Amino acid sequence: MVNTEKDMELRHFRCVLAVAHSLHFARAAAELGISPPALTKQVQETESLLGTRLFQRSKRAVALTAAGELFVIEARRALEQLAQAQETARRAGRGELGRLEIGYVASAAYAGVLQGQFARFRASHPGIHIGAREYAMDALPGLLDQGRLDLAFVRPPLHLPDGLDSVVLLRDRFVVAVQADSALARHAQVAPAAMAQQAFIVPEQELGTLEVSRRGGFAAQVVSRPGSLVAVLTEVSLGAGCAIVPHSVMASVSLPGVVFRELAGPQISSEIAAAFRRHEAAPAARAFIAQLKITALSLNR
Repeated sequence: MVNTEKDMELRHFRCVLAVAHSLHFARAAAELGISPPALTKQVQETESLLGTRLFQRSKRAVALTAAGELFVIEARRALEQLAQAQETARRAGRGELGRLEIGYVASAAYAGVLQGQFARFRASHPGIHIGAREYAMDALPGLLDQGRLDLAFVRPPLHLPDGLDSVVLLRDRFVVAVQADSALARHAQVAPAAMAQQAFIVPEQELGTLEVSRRGGFAAQVVSRPGSLVAVLTEVSLGAGCAIVPHSVMASVSLPGVVFRELAGPQISSEIAAAFRRHEAAPAARAFIAQLKITALSLNR
């Protein structure tokens, strides 16, 4: 009859497997570092818990019963699964396994920053799955603060809640996107003052537009804020106005009817940064943050 007052423990599995391996109680006891009587007690207890004999014993030999043979197969499999579970937990604790959810603005991908960081991290942490999705930039700090994202690639300046921090990964500059047959397109460089009468289509990061209007001494006539850079450039191509966009967009986005021109005067700086929780607890996220900080340090050398 099965003893229901006590649960089977790992020691029961290990003792049965040791005896099954050597088919000799004394040798199995020596292998486990316990006395033969103690081993015999453990095997008998296992049989009592199972309600069946696992071994046929005589003075000359020990053999597995039919039930014992099947038990040994499953017991060995159970210990292998346990070892795998332990190793999985250890690797996750070291930041070698896990999952990351990352949000980004499109310009981080246009500039290649997103791809470069992902490739580098995957090479050093192949066991971590990374999910990535584009978001409106203003939504990213809140999603990160709420724990719905682990990291966010953004364009400063951007207000971050108190628990978040960021590092700059790329320094860029702003240029002007104009319709190909506009008067501004005839110039290699465009002075801010020359755009005083232009209509402006403003991307999510409006820093460039604000600085151009400040340097030109005018208030920008904003006619649209369509969101994504592709939407911004589409409106430029349709003749709705000009747009101040990151230089990195020039190399990655080509739309019919749109040309890019440098801004005259000192460069207007544009940056790409990564935002993260200042006191991140997840090992996988901490590993990615460490990589980002190394990139930021190399940028400042």
